[in-house]
Amino acid sequence: MNIIRYPERNEWQALCERPHLDSSTLSKTVREVLDDVKMNGDEAVKRYEERFDHVSLAGLAVSDEEIAEAQRMVTPELKAALTLAFKNIKHFHEAQRFDGKKIETSPGVTCWQKSVAIEKVGLYIPGGTAPLFSTVLMLATPAKIAGCREIVLCSPPNREGKIHPAILCAAKIAGVSRIFKAGGVQAIGAMAYGTESVPKVYKIFGPGNQYVMAAKQQVSQDAVAIDMPAGPSEVCVIADATANPAFVTADLLSQAEHGIDSQVILICTDEEMVNRVEDELKRQLAVLPRKDIATKALANSKSILVKDTHEAIALSNAYAPEHLILNTEDYTELASMVVNAGSVFLGPWACESAGDYASGTNHTLPTHGWATAYSGVNLDSFCRKVTFQELTTEGIRSIGAAVERMATDEELAAHSRAMKVRMLNVK
Repeated sequence: MNIIRYPERNEWQALCERPHLDSSTLSKTVREVLDDVKMNGDEAVKRYEERFDHVSLAGLAVSDEEIAEAQRMVTPELKAALTLAFKNIKHFHEAQRFDGKKIETSPGVTCWQKSVAIEKVGLYIPGGTAPLFSTVLMLATPAKIAGCREIVLCSPPNREGKIHPAILCAAKIAGVSRIFKAGGVQAIGAMAYGTESVPKVYKIFGPGNQYVMAAKQQVSQDAVAIDMPAGPSEVCVIADATANPAFVTADLLSQAEHGIDSQVILICTDEEMVNRVEDELKRQLAVLPRKDIATKALANSKSILVKDTHEAIALSNAYAPEHLILNTEDYTELASMVVNAGSVFLGPWACESAGDYASGTNHTLPTHGWATAYSGVNLDSFCRKVTFQELTTEGIRSIGAAVERMATDEELAAHSRAMKVRMLNVK
């Protein structure tokens, strides 16, 4: 990792830059695939599956028999872990239910909101180098709690035309409605536009590579809503002299192994800790199965030495990380100072892996600095708030003159008249 010692504040913006990818040709390729799927439906999706996933599919839908087979293939230990994670995720997200209150804003004027589930949602689950069956639970569980009528899942099949059994098992546990064998841009296009097999949804959720992310952003301009803009995964660890360097290193590597374009940042108040983490990185990297991926990610990463933890949290807020780990003696105080972060892990024992899998919080989070404006996925992500207002004749007397005056001065005569004709009928 690149070590930066005591940077001035005018250097922070440059330090907060993420790795840049050349997307000039990517966008054109993505648009061509999306247009093809929009025009040619299932036939186009199957063609791209053969081209990119090297599998010839007779049909896209996963059958009940395939789901039953997957249940038998998943070990009892993994099934128990999935069930535990589901229980905690369900418990946490059920507590987020919206309770709309009726408010009388003026005499005779009552306003309120009702939370209504998005009827059809699409979940994209990667299945390549790391089949993210945990993401199935993170997305399908709140969708089910929200009351989404149709929960559609797409995931790329292997060369035998099968989706990873743990993905199917998690989908069964969480209550996914329908599952389809489709990956990459073609899966996003199928859910955005609809095909003969895959229903069109109203909002698409889920992570993916740069092609999937580009596809989500493109379809969000003309066809469907998406969960959030996203880029490669990232973590920021704030550590002081009291931290365990083995813990800090493990947390950095747990994020670095996601992909070569991931980024990890260590902000530290103790130079000796920085050196100990560097030594520990060499030891832990040597036995990491995804060593090559993590090594490339570390080339994009930084260890930043700062004067104290208050400066550390200020720098973290400027960076706005997807994941933030506060491994310091004063982590409780620092937690109250967090402004920009997707999910925060407090103290030496709260590793990011806990939130990724089974603590109950959601791991679908804003990346690339979007934590300044976006929340992670939560129950509200699967709902809309419909606003209601009811006026009585007393309400007309309360606000009618103000409405008529404002509409007139905005030169919207029909708006003004809509209120005025009512005012004339109120005694």
